[in-house]
Amino acid sequence: MKSYREMNKEELTTLKAELEQAYEDAKAKGLKLDMSRGKPSASQLDMCMPIMDALDAKSVLKTEAGMDCRNYGLMDGIPEAKALMGEMMGVPADKVIVCGNASLTIMYDTVSRSMTHGVCGSTPWCKLEKVKFLCPAPGYDRHFAVTQHFGIEMITIPMTPTGPDMDLVEKYVSEDAGVKGIWCVPKYSNPQGITYSAETVKRFAALKPAAEDFRIFWDNAYVIHDLYENEQDELLEILSECEKAGNPDMVYEFASTSKVSFAGAGISAVAASEKNLEFMRKTLTLQTIGFDKVNQLRHVKYFKNLEGLKAQMKKHADIMRPKFEAVLSILDQELSGLGIAEWTRPRGGYFISFEALEGCAKRIVAKCKEAGVVLTGAGATYPYGKDPQDTNIRIAPSFPTPEEMAQAAELFVLCVKLVSVEKLLEA
Repeated sequence: MKSYREMNKEELTTLKAELEQAYEDAKAKGLKLDMSRGKPSASQLDMCMPIMDALDAKSVLKTEAGMDCRNYGLMDGIPEAKALMGEMMGVPADKVIVCGNASLTIMYDTVSRSMTHGVCGSTPWCKLEKVKFLCPAPGYDRHFAVTQHFGIEMITIPMTPTGPDMDLVEKYVSEDAGVKGIWCVPKYSNPQGITYSAETVKRFAALKPAAEDFRIFWDNAYVIHDLYENEQDELLEILSECEKAGNPDMVYEFASTSKVSFAGAGISAVAASEKNLEFMRKTLTLQTIGFDKVNQLRHVKYFKNLEGLKAQMKKHADIMRPKFEAVLSILDQELSGLGIAEWTRPRGGYFISFEALEGCAKRIVAKCKEAGVVLTGAGATYPYGKDPQDTNIRIAPSFPTPEEMAQAAELFVLCVKLVSVEKLLEA
């Protein structure tokens, strides 16, 4: 297939006319497909319905130690749920607090607490002249939205195939006391699907922050979200690495079952050092008398242990894998060799990251929307919603059916071709 970059103006003009006709034909199909967010499909949610039978009106709703889960108490989670979430994250149960249904809530609260009450006795961030966060990008838009909400200055850190650019991370963290945190999705990153290398994790653990209240916000959202049973990425466990490096208090790790059980009714957890957890508990005692322990017990009864969680994730992978492969197959067939795009091939997580020609991402997303396929807004994967090169597009294959996914991917590549030809003709 001839590269578009090698075509002359006449060839590109002829191709543009063909693509415009194909685009009008595609619009006439009246598609209505949503690939804007990494939502589990109905089939994935249906698969977990038996969790509702783990408890019933005759169940003894008590922990193994006899605590009544229907009542107040155990603010930081029932022991069995702490053990389950600890297993999932690869950390001891005594380093875990189990909270409500969403890890995003814990992250928001952690930033909010730091703003109003500081970090473990340090000056509240709201009293400082400047607070900054490092933001590996492309990254998770909701992370960036939280820091922007609190008026925190965001500094973009480029992603590499092994994780964030650690030379830049080390420079900012060691030289600027205003840098208070960094957002990380360390396994199957959102949206590129990159897993941080062992060297990257060790360099994180060995950071020498200029600020005593610097913290790594380690959002391990896809810790067990592998697509291939025999081709799984491995991630070094960050808490133990920080302890080895003499920085036991430098990290907060977050995780949830939002894409394991029900997206709106799972359980979430934070893992950290005892010093960090004790500081969190002081606020939690004012915020709640206890999270939903009945739901925690339901999850424990249903999944039992890490093996139970992994067995469930294998079923999820069987549903997700064909969708990813449908998209990648069409991208390979239609765009390889054209010189107008690159894309990732993740082995887990929920997204494929697509890089278009410079200045084309917004136009591609708009063209798709006009023809009935909604994508995440171009720029959303960068701080302040501004992709400096306007190239990155996040593809979320999870929600549509494989057939719908193939339809959406075919329209997407058509839009990529058309916008790319228009861009090359403008040059």
